[in-house]
Amino acid sequence: MPVEVQIASSAMTPSTSDIQHWAQQALDQVAGLSGDRSAGDAGAGEVCVRVVDQAESRELNERYRHKNNSTNVLSFPAEMDVPFTRVWGDIVVCAPVVHAEAAEQDKSPEAHFAHMIVHGVLHLLGYDHQSGTDAEKMESLEKDILGRLGFGDPYRGS
Repeated sequence: MPVEVQIASSAMTPSTSDIQHWAQQALDQVAGLSGDRSAGDAGAGEVCVRVVDQAESRELNERYRHKNNSTNVLSFPAEMDVPFTRVWGDIVVCAPVVHAEAAEQDKSPEAHFAHMIVHGVLHLLGYDHQSGTDAEKMESLEKDILGRLGFGDPYRGS
């Protein structure tokens, strides 16, 4: 299965099939971009999405980013090939943080979950938002992918 989903949260989460669909659409769309990084075969790669509660998010954020708080999404690129496929890595989404942010930003939880999944996939594929130009490119891709999925601009009002 190209997108594995693990639910380890007591909070409400989107369906496994929705999470798989959002991640696969992001992989497929980036794979369709000619000459974009080495992601031409992105759609054939594998991703694991784990939805967690705040304690696990905080632990991972502390261990790998040295920040003692839970966060909305973490991406762990694997960038390894196994026979007949490529493993892109793991995405960890903190359901309670996503719900809180959705309420603060006046978005539906579903739209914000989709955004975090797409955002995480793009990180796995090498996109970043550290510089202005990189951020613009990543945000543009996010808007396009989410639009194709039927969601609005995730950055409206920000």
